[in-house]
Amino acid sequence: MTEQIKTLRDSAAMRWTALLLLALAMFCSYIFMDILSPIKDLMQETRGWDSTAFGTMQGSEVFLNVFVFFLIFAGIILDKMGVRFTAVLSGAVMLIGAIIKWYAVSDAFIGSGLETWFTNNLNYIPLFDELGVSPFYQGMPASAKVAACGFMIFGCGCEMAGITVSRGIVKWFKGREMALAMGSEMALARLGVATCMIFSPFFAKLGGEVSVSRSVAFGVVLLCIALIMFVVYFFMDKKLDAQTGEAEEKDDPFKVSDIGKILSDSGFWIVALLCVLYYSAIFPFQKYAVNMLQCNLTLTEPAADSFWASPSVTIVQYAIMLVVAAAGFASNFMKANGKKYGLLCVSIIALVTYCYMGFMRQSAESIFAVFPLLAVLITPILGNYVDYKGKAASMLVLGSLLLIACHLTFAFVLPLFKGGAGGIIIAYITILVLGASFSLVPAALWPSVPKLVDAKVIGSAYALIFWIQNIGLWLFPLLIGKVLDKTNPGVTDPTQFDYTWPLVMLACLGIAALLLGLLLKVIDKKKGIGLEEPNIKPE
Repeated sequence: MTEQIKTLRDSAAMRWTALLLLALAMFCSYIFMDILSPIKDLMQETRGWDSTAFGTMQGSEVFLNVFVFFLIFAGIILDKMGVRFTAVLSGAVMLIGAIIKWYAVSDAFIGSGLETWFTNNLNYIPLFDELGVSPFYQGMPASAKVAACGFMIFGCGCEMAGITVSRGIVKWFKGREMALAMGSEMALARLGVATCMIFSPFFAKLGGEVSVSRSVAFGVVLLCIALIMFVVYFFMDKKLDAQTGEAEEKDDPFKVSDIGKILSDSGFWIVALLCVLYYSAIFPFQKYAVNMLQCNLTLTEPAADSFWASPSVTIVQYAIMLVVAAAGFASNFMKANGKKYGLLCVSIIALVTYCYMGFMRQSAESIFAVFPLLAVLITPILGNYVDYKGKAASMLVLGSLLLIACHLTFAFVLPLFKGGAGGIIIAYITILVLGASFSLVPAALWPSVPKLVDAKVIGSAYALIFWIQNIGLWLFPLLIGKVLDKTNPGVTDPTQFDYTWPLVMLACLGIAALLLGLLLKVIDKKKGIGLEEPNIKPE
């Protein structure tokens, strides 16, 4: 029996088109989020950014969300103005911030009056300096200060876009394939990380002349595309409302009166702390991962006239990556075993081919780009397992164990194999496992929140959890940079840093998350919260 189509939402093609518009916009934003991460060494060589400057700039992304509470304001804007207006606004804000960041790292900035002003100013900010949370410091390169200002603005738009896209998916898929839609959006967005790792160095080194501004310009162009996607979505969403005759759905706004009720709930604190610990061990690490691999692997650039050093190899490798992701993701939804395992085999063969090409290229950025690939493959599996089998608390514990193991492997095992092919193999395996844990914990964490927090304050609880998470995403990029500089005195070669202590610090976050996960299991068993029970129970 065919589905009766009354509105755009009733058409599978139209609602998946709406999802594609939203997902592609987030894909572009994820690329820009880490656009400088794979070229940290080039930022030091060409712009004089040491690890402290780099980390301070990277942490600035969430500064306004944390200390000016813009995250809360974004929720209020979404509630008052609706999905489509907020989507376009978030796209515009991201683009403005990106353009400022591009100008900061461009050649035009060097020697400008703005460079002089930023060099002589913003070296001391009252109150923020006393509290130790200033986004700038004495001696910070002017280009890093301006880039940080742009990144702060981008971060406001990006966070606004994230919550808006989630609301948009609920609006178009409520009562339909919502879990699949959200999983698909997350998978596509995370491919942005891999895309960034491959293409940011590609553009920076294009033509044999290093220019970091080309990489950022690539990100700016993508954010222009993201804004166009949001504008197209605006008209689709407007037409849907005209067809249904309904006003946009609105959640209960964040209420100050909810804070006391939420903060007195032990379940909220466990989830919030798990969230900040886990994500602080992943997202800040991404910003340093390529440089960490450059320091812990002996990589020899291929001959300049070989295929492995040519620009075309980047395109080929990226195409193979898309095959890995598409075939692996699609295999989860094939009912016929022949098609299912056939696609899985294609994905595995493509993954091995990709890894071989990364080895031949001797490229740290292409090695780390495998990070989201296993996550794309297993995200639907994990979501389905939690829905029908449960074991969410156990998955949180397993995810934390994998997180600890990966960071300790990077810290102590990888350097032992620095000179041979074994190091690259260990790096590939560890990165893939870390990517898997990246899916494991969120798949179990977010569906558990409604079981732990009173339904009347769930919206406010999510707002506070995201705010607390942003504190970690601001703090740890900065801390990693400071620890790197403190533990590597006198080191000027950006490929010779010792990353042991920053990685141990991240592993400690995993240990703390593991202890909280175990505590959560105890509380669940004692109070019968139902974290180990499936979300969908047989009738």
